[in-house]
Amino acid sequence: MKNITDSFVFLGQGPSAGSFGFNTDILATNLINLSVVLGVLIFFGKGVLSDLLDNRKQRILSTIRNSEELCGGAVEQLEKARARLQKVEREAEEFREKGYFEIEQEKGNLINAAFQNLEQLENYKNETIQFEQQRAINQVQQRVFQQALQGALGTLNNCLNGELHLRTIGANIGIFRAMKEITD
Repeated sequence: MKNITDSFVFLGQGPSAGSFGFNTDILATNLINLSVVLGVLIFFGKGVLSDLLDNRKQRILSTIRNSEELCGGAVEQLEKARARLQKVEREAEEFREKGYFEIEQEKGNLINAAFQNLEQLENYKNETIQFEQQRAINQVQQRVFQQALQGALGTLNNCLNGELHLRTIGANIGIFRAMKEITD
């Protein structure tokens, strides 16, 4: 430290009586040179440094503005996407509800159609049973009639003699003539 202060004292005294000399103290001369260079750099370089800092500041500010614009655009797109999503969700819910309603309607229609088919089948069954019953009754009646007729013919053949047979035929012919006269 003493060397540094000595060099300033030496500078303050100036050269002695017309002699010019070199200061060989490296620390003292380096410190003076550095202070002179820094002073010159600060004096002349502050404009350049301030321009560089201003340019850097402008680039940072423009980057921030661009980022804010992009962020605003992204937020706007996000809001639009959310709105579209909500719309699509509402439409999907409507389709789902409509689908459930249509399914329930179709289910009811199928159940009604099944009941109608069952009723028709029941009616067909009842008609078939009635038809078969009537057919069976008719067959039984025909057999009973045939058996009764055969029995009556057998009885008549046994009981009738020629004269009774001719009188019966004559009576039947008379009945047929009377019927013919009535119809004419």
